[in-house]
Amino acid sequence: MPVILITGGTSGIGRACALTFGQAGYQVVFTGRDAVRLADTAQALTAAGVAHHAVQADVGDEAAAARAVDETIAHFGHLDVLLNNAGLSMRARFQDADLEVIKQLMQTNFFGAVFTTKFALPHLLASKGSIVGVSSIAGYRGLPGRTGYSASKFALNGFLEALRTELLPQGVHVLTAAPGFTASNIRHTALAADGRAQGESPRDEAQMMSAEEVAQHLLAAVQQRRRSLVLTNQGRLTVFLNKWLPGLTDKLVLRHFQKEEGY
Repeated sequence: MPVILITGGTSGIGRACALTFGQAGYQVVFTGRDAVRLADTAQALTAAGVAHHAVQADVGDEAAAARAVDETIAHFGHLDVLLNNAGLSMRARFQDADLEVIKQLMQTNFFGAVFTTKFALPHLLASKGSIVGVSSIAGYRGLPGRTGYSASKFALNGFLEALRTELLPQGVHVLTAAPGFTASNIRHTALAADGRAQGESPRDEAQMMSAEEVAQHLLAAVQQRRRSLVLTNQGRLTVFLNKWLPGLTDKLVLRHFQKEEGY
């Protein structure tokens, strides 16, 4: 049976992917920092009949990322898909944001993916498997109030593009996935200017794509070995307009985000 390692697998897109890939026949290893959330996700996977292993780890820490891969191999013997999903968001203007917030986002969103991919790569070369990075529309178009988040996702996109090109001769698949606005825990835990979790979402999540829908799209993209995935009509339109009408897009994006309370 194929094996998938999912970082940040205890809520939102990560948890949905653990269940979706598990129900599609994958053995699932997932990481998370919170022991209670780890246990809750493990219980859901057990109820669904999914073989799994939970790793309490913050993959923004190099040693923890290495341990997550080591435990995957020790538990299941091989690795077929690495899903770099662990991430933090923010909501604060750059002029107000503590620099530690920017550092924290880069450490988790970018270096977390770099560290885990580095340690997983020998096993993915052996299986000719897949490396997936859960990026964002913010990796294609910088978003106001999310400078650190946008920077981390632009960095992730560049890393994955370069890696995809390097690995072409070796048969490893690399997917860059941009879900667009998704009903996910990431906005509830987004960092405010001082680094504290903002605690609530500024958006109507009922109008967004669900994490479960995103997981189904990601499963299909891995199965089809696609190079990129941009979800939601709004997301695709934003990427298109930013490429061809960047000046107009500056104004439209600013107007859109100025509606947020406290912007």
